[in-house]
Amino acid sequence: MAPETFLPERDVPDLCGKVIFITGGTAGIGKQTIINLAKHSPSHIYFSGRNYMSADAVIAEVKTAAPDTKLTFVQFDLGSLNSVKEAIAKLEIPRLDILICNAGIMAVPLGLTTDGYEIQFGTNFLGHALLIHLLLPTLLQHADEPNADPRVVILTSQGFSAHPVGGIVFKNLRTVQNSPMAGPWIRYGQSKLAGLLYARELAARYPSITSTSIHPGVINTGLVTNLSKINQWMIYLTNVGKSITEDEGTHNTLWAATSNKSGIVNGEYYEPVGQLGKHARESKNNKLAKELWEWTEKELQPYVA
Repeated sequence: MAPETFLPERDVPDLCGKVIFITGGTAGIGKQTIINLAKHSPSHIYFSGRNYMSADAVIAEVKTAAPDTKLTFVQFDLGSLNSVKEAIAKLEIPRLDILICNAGIMAVPLGLTTDGYEIQFGTNFLGHALLIHLLLPTLLQHADEPNADPRVVILTSQGFSAHPVGGIVFKNLRTVQNSPMAGPWIRYGQSKLAGLLYARELAARYPSITSTSIHPGVINTGLVTNLSKINQWMIYLTNVGKSITEDEGTHNTLWAATSNKSGIVNGEYYEPVGQLGKHARESKNNKLAKELWEWTEKELQPYVA
């Protein structure tokens, strides 16, 4: 489907009875995704973030557009695995139909998460991997019912192609991974490659769940405007004429989360809107995907026992 032909008002189906969880829902395309989904009458949308005031503003705005959709804010920090674990442990979700891993950071300075992982990898990938693991039983609970259609959508980026040699440098994931040239983008690419590969492996291991990774497009959100001027210009110059609005940036997510699954290849990577993405370097490396899954399971063990 060409980007200009997808219209959420027309192409997102009735979501009556659906329960949705989306991360990073207090701003940017996460917030806009919630608004677009809420207009199609899901029974409940859970959304995460770190700021209660921002969450209250989102709830108020959604209630104006879709007063019958129930919203619940779940506060946690993806850069802290304990934060994710504790928040989900307090949550009582009777069912879950759609999980959208939307939150992320981009090309940030050197740093580590509270658990000691490279900050972009820990936030963009590992925090989401734990969330998926913790919510997997709920996603699977109704998967065998007639008309059941559980889905996981992981937001990645064309920037995955900037990943380091070998794809993921496992031995250095507990370091800041300082690189003299384009370091922030290499680390970002590694984190986004991980999300793409994880979706592939999730689909292979749990075929009853439709799992995809998607590139939302190049959007002028806080992810871009919070970058250094040099990095902002790098994005603008390499994407001349390709920038889209915040609302348009939700379309590929909405397509992957709600369109007829007969048109979706489970485990694949998609670019806007609903187009099989261009793979590069390690993005179709099934051996690496399996290695990432096994490494992740080991790292998350203290938080899921």
